[in-house]
Amino acid sequence: MVEVFNPNPVIFKPVKSDKKHSSSLWIDDDGQPQVDGGDHVEPIDQDEIYELVRTIYDPEHPNTLEELNVVSAPQINVSGNRILVEFTPTVPHCGASTLIGLSIRVRLLRSLPHRFKVDIIVKPGSHQSEEAVNKQLNDKERVAAALENPALVKTIEGCLDQPTASLLF
Repeated sequence: MVEVFNPNPVIFKPVKSDKKHSSSLWIDDDGQPQVDGGDHVEPIDQDEIYELVRTIYDPEHPNTLEELNVVSAPQINVSGNRILVEFTPTVPHCGASTLIGLSIRVRLLRSLPHRFKVDIIVKPGSHQSEEAVNKQLNDKERVAAALENPALVKTIEGCLDQPTASLLF
């Protein structure tokens, strides 16, 4: 049997969002893609990024990253085309940290235009293997190799789509 790293996490009440949910960040109210005749590129802010990642489910628990206080809007920094997402594992020895980071990366890869450079890191001092986790999450070749593993991709899909309990265990 696989060990659950945090069997009793603290659950936080989610904040109600005043943002309208749609299948894409760039679709108008009528469901049609926004078309701009010029070269105007609409900027994305930290709240929009937070809206994308807050509803990702934890791989060990039937709770979202927001409910577990793993992600929060202040942990996201958007500067031009660079996005930094910092997340806080529920325990310093969390074995699912890399999987959580990969889930965040996949959600952003699927949702954002390719012009964005996304960095994902664990909050400094919050994980005993911080350097190794950060290296895994931000190395293109390692991420690509991880996403070629069908079992891992299935688990990530569960984190992104399904409010089911204990996707890993």
